[in-house]
Amino acid sequence: MARLLLVEDDEALAEALSLALTALGHHVVHAPTGERALDALFEDRLDPDFVLLDVMLPGLDGFEVCRRIRARSRLPLVLLTARGDPIDIVAGLECGADDYVVKPVEPRVIDARIKAIGRRAVVAPGSGTTVLRAGNLEIDLGAMVASRDGAELPLTATEIRLLAEFAQHPGQVLSRQVLLKRVWDYGYVGDSRIVDAAVARLRAKVEDDPAHPVLLRTVRGIGYRLVTQ
Repeated sequence: MARLLLVEDDEALAEALSLALTALGHHVVHAPTGERALDALFEDRLDPDFVLLDVMLPGLDGFEVCRRIRARSRLPLVLLTARGDPIDIVAGLECGADDYVVKPVEPRVIDARIKAIGRRAVVAPGSGTTVLRAGNLEIDLGAMVASRDGAELPLTATEIRLLAEFAQHPGQVLSRQVLLKRVWDYGYVGDSRIVDAAVARLRAKVEDDPAHPVLLRTVRGIGYRLVTQ
């Protein structure tokens, strides 16, 4: 059972989601505004396993709440948005979200996303070394830390897993669907646009010139590959 903080200003929707997610085995705490959610997390010391965060909130919107949470925590966070525009997807990932779900959404889809994030948060025992190197990049999966030339990079957990997947397969073209499965642990419920947005965000942190990437190369019509030489 996961402990969920649901941040949603629509009381009817919040009640319906809370009841459905509770029936699926989760414990749900509801916050109607971003301000209340931040107070619950950092003043009242609520310790959820996941945050489900609506984008369109009164006062602080979901993007700003996400940024404030990310400034202090790596708590897994899923945005709930009525807008599926790629710009909004990029904006959500830019503020540090692990994933997004477009409303209206089936509670079982949220449940599947939560379980997938939970599975990929665990480094499998007996999987060999947890330190990967690719050029001047080093990824410590045990500590969930990545560095470049010895300086720690401000990567989210999802970005670290994405970078690690590339580092484990240098020079190999990885399709968007393969990355969705390996990094996000999603099959057909995944949206490949999240891969493009995550790669763009990762490039901004590991490339000297993100507009002209030399490490994470696009293979048109297929996906991406890591080039270290």
